[in-house]
Amino acid sequence: MRQLHIIPDRKRIEETLELAEEYHAVFEYNDFFHPAVLDDKKRIDELVSFYIKQPRDRSRDTMHGAFLDITIHSEDSMIRQVSGHRIRQSMDIARDMGLRGVVFHTGRLSGFRDERYIENWLNTNEAFFGGLLQAYPEQQIYMENMFDEAPDILARLAKRMAHEPRFGVCLDYAHASVTGIAGEQWVEALAPYIRHMHINDNDKTNDLHQELGTGRIDWQAFDRQMRRFQVETSVLIEMKDLGRQRRSMEYLKNNNLYPYGKA
Repeated sequence: MRQLHIIPDRKRIEETLELAEEYHAVFEYNDFFHPAVLDDKKRIDELVSFYIKQPRDRSRDTMHGAFLDITIHSEDSMIRQVSGHRIRQSMDIARDMGLRGVVFHTGRLSGFRDERYIENWLNTNEAFFGGLLQAYPEQQIYMENMFDEAPDILARLAKRMAHEPRFGVCLDYAHASVTGIAGEQWVEALAPYIRHMHINDNDKTNDLHQELGTGRIDWQAFDRQMRRFQVETSVLIEMKDLGRQRRSMEYLKNNNLYPYGKA
């Protein structure tokens, strides 16, 4: 399903609604992942109430779940407990708002490829998120590459979870672009499992969240990869400023780049 997403700006909600309507975009909420918000039930309720009051359908929307210091695969039981609590808070919000899915990060130690650590990460994530899907039958879960140095371990988890139609990969193409591994390798490895994407531009060294076409990422190559590997998925223009969102969507549209153009 090709569907553009943008991050809503609460302070400019009318302009956000107009922009979304103009480009047939839906929302991905970035309001709920910070610990200071998750610690404040009143603040959560205010945010949820604000968005529910907006005159629009939320059933295709997504949100970014808790990710700061989240380590459900930790060998420390207290860290596992708090990490699980934060993740369930995210899922509760998504359920209450009637959202399609929630994005979480892998939380892996980048470059640490000890097989015992990797196997524990795989086993813990498979069990935890498998159970979470059963507890929240209306939501999907997308696992995003963050500091992952290569796509292979995330692909191993996605393959294990392939029997779960509501679990998939959120490929952050910008994160992938700073690893030194070609974007084509990331897309090829994860293509069967990609259910959502994040895109923005950068200098291929730092995660800068620039508007599309202003950095060094080759978006023509990105387009070819998406079509070659027949990826059909929703795509978040991951930047907050409405002007940069508009210019990025125009860049894709004017250059007939994915998700625009023929399937």
